[in-house]
Amino acid sequence: MYNGLNMSLGSLSRLSNAQTRSISPENFTGAAGQGGMATSGTGARSARELGQGWKLSPSIHIPAKTEHTIAEISGSGAIQHIWLTIHPDWWRRVIIRMYWDGEATPSVEVPLGDFFCNGWGVRSNVTSLAVAVNPAGGFNCYWEMPFRQGARITVENLTDEQSNALYYQVTYTLTDVPEDAAYFHAQYRRNNPLPYMQVHTLLDDVVGQGQYVGTYLAWGVNNNGWWGEGEIKFYMDDDAEYPTICGTGTEDYFGGAWNFEHPAGEYGVFSSPYSGLSQVIKPDGLYRSQMRFGMYRWHIMDPIRFQTALRVTIQALGWRPEGRYLPLQDDIASTVFWYQTEPHAPFPALPDRNGLETN
Repeated sequence: MYNGLNMSLGSLSRLSNAQTRSISPENFTGAAGQGGMATSGTGARSARELGQGWKLSPSIHIPAKTEHTIAEISGSGAIQHIWLTIHPDWWRRVIIRMYWDGEATPSVEVPLGDFFCNGWGVRSNVTSLAVAVNPAGGFNCYWEMPFRQGARITVENLTDEQSNALYYQVTYTLTDVPEDAAYFHAQYRRNNPLPYMQVHTLLDDVVGQGQYVGTYLAWGVNNNGWWGEGEIKFYMDDDAEYPTICGTGTEDYFGGAWNFEHPAGEYGVFSSPYSGLSQVIKPDGLYRSQMRFGMYRWHIMDPIRFQTALRVTIQALGWRPEGRYLPLQDDIASTVFWYQTEPHAPFPALPDRNGLETN
């Protein structure tokens, strides 16, 4: 019988024995028949005249300097949707991590906002198949995340104070997972600034078989002029000095053209199912002094498949006079998404709280 995975419009009519469950502050375990039973929580005062069953526990606060588990799942299945929201001040102060099948190191480790294509702490809507961000800061993730023995999702508060209210819901299915289903991974890296004449590495030291499925960049420009001439390069399997896949320019990779300029003299902000320049933050003449951008590219219809290894880099290039390239020293923060067999290679250490700031 159909296992309830690989969802699409074409599969919605198919019956399945898969069991749908959902974890939230109103049902911390996701157990059947256990939702809405709280007698205390962040909504208790508002519900004091209504009692049990009336939104007593819609959110949590993450204690200072604490990694808190928001979802722990046993068995075989897949996460199919994550929704959450918290004030934008916390988007780079909270780290989201995901662990599959009891692994010791996370397969996902990303600042919360960057995971949902909002790296600058300024609300930006996204309308895509994999990630949707709706007014006002409603984060939605639709990447399918299979597991065979269990899954755990944590959020870490990097600060010395309790977080604002975090609202969340993790919806998953308990079902059989096919042998050829790989594990979901996401990794964050930042160069601030990028050293002169060096490339920004999005991903390195990946060992195993899998497919690269997505890129989000929070790009802060430190020069005048156009900044997106650089090429993205995918070094696959036995590639050494030169890659198998080489793009033709930054805006080209993200599905745009001619500097994203439309109408004339303006960046053409767009958000589509597979790619987008979803955010353009302009100087305001006072406190915002630099141009900042948010861009995503999902390889849903064109995954980049590798058999044994993968490394991904991107150049930062602008223009000098007389048609000469200018290597840029920009602020580039990348979040990349891929599936692979386990075990995965250790991730590089995340920047500390100060290294994540968007100042």
